[in-house]
Amino acid sequence: MLPLELDLRTPKRTLIEFKEITIRVLNHLPNVLTGFKVKNNYKLHISNSAGLTKSLRPINQILFIYKPDDFSTKFDELFLLLPTLKANGSSCTTRELFLIDSVLYTIQQAIGCGFDLLSTPNSSRKHVGNRFEELIKSVFNEIKISNKRQVLSIPYFTDEGNKVYKCENDLILSPFDKVKSSNSHLDIDEIVVSVKTTSKDRMGKMFIDKILLEKFVSHNQKVIGIFLNDVQRKKDDNISFTLVSNLFMVYTQFLTELEGVYYLDPPPNALIPPFNKHMAPFSRLVAIDIWKILSS
Repeated sequence: MLPLELDLRTPKRTLIEFKEITIRVLNHLPNVLTGFKVKNNYKLHISNSAGLTKSLRPINQILFIYKPDDFSTKFDELFLLLPTLKANGSSCTTRELFLIDSVLYTIQQAIGCGFDLLSTPNSSRKHVGNRFEELIKSVFNEIKISNKRQVLSIPYFTDEGNKVYKCENDLILSPFDKVKSSNSHLDIDEIVVSVKTTSKDRMGKMFIDKILLEKFVSHNQKVIGIFLNDVQRKKDDNISFTLVSNLFMVYTQFLTELEGVYYLDPPPNALIPPFNKHMAPFSRLVAIDIWKILSS
């Protein structure tokens, strides 16, 4: 078996692989966590070892499943639920919707906590983001939605000659058996997805990319954002929410409107008017909205 840090750095291809690494981290946490404070339902854990104190990212104690056995049971429930969502998603119970968000949140935050304990922020940040992209891709694979990562090459002209701008799209979701979009074309029926752990410093790029993509492909393009959360530590004993909600509404009204923004752990503003017209928990996307967006 790989050392835990190396396992965390290794790309994951399936939800089963994510289950395994999550259980490893959950079994490791009780051995190294030495204390915590609670702020607005978020636990701020610390680990003291050999005179070194490490602070973990805020953990939503309502969503996070701490016990490995509980996580394993709920993961298995989720694994059975996902293939049924296309046919039955609109009839999901509140408990089933919570199960989706809770299990997936636990997976991603367990990975983040593992890196907080075993690595440095600079070296782990990209890996945490990559695991989140892989996790979301694995979910869409399980619900049988064709998808792939796609880089769109956009040519432009300068005094020095022709050049190409590479527009990276984290995922393309398709209603077809195979994704039709290519490096030079986006299919009008497919969805461009931005998958990021947080919208901090990234929210505006989604709007600009949508405008740019539509200008290049000469048709309306569906674009959604998927985020883990918008919360961070503030010093040792507090948190702050990083969603700039008013700026989001300015972009929506004066730039362009996205097809939706979805969180595993939505910040408080996302769930109140007028923001809840545009933002929702991730469970709503996979249970209800994705099928409507793909067919529209």
